[in-house]
Amino acid sequence: MTPNVDKDDFVLAALSPAMTEGYTPVQVQKLFFLAQKQLDMPGYNFQPYDYGPYDKEVYSTLECLQEKGFVQIVSPAESRTRIYRLTDLGCERGAKVLNALPLHVQEYLSKLSSFVRSLNFSQLVSAVYKAYPEMKVNSVFRG
Repeated sequence: MTPNVDKDDFVLAALSPAMTEGYTPVQVQKLFFLAQKQLDMPGYNFQPYDYGPYDKEVYSTLECLQEKGFVQIVSPAESRTRIYRLTDLGCERGAKVLNALPLHVQEYLSKLSSFVRSLNFSQLVSAVYKAYPEMKVNSVFRG
């Protein structure tokens, strides 16, 4: 990781492989948790919570990025679940940051983005618990 990448830019870079496709709350939490575990990412303070690693600051960061025009937060009428996606401006900025990162980081973030979006809620939470069992100590998940 390059030392001049701040948290906002890293978040945009991590979301950018999906372009304007959305992430659910569990997907963004696990995306940033796993990225932080594997990369020297500007940090969050993930704690074991109801469904594994969680930091409310992830949502604060996304809300700030929405105010800046980089992220769109959508609450579909048919669902209580919010969807977090990049705007066109966010895609542009995220791709620029991602492409400036070392190749191994670019590849990892692209694979990680696909991975978290390919699994349903239960599969994703279970996969994180399997890799990081310490994150299930406060879990209410029994999937």
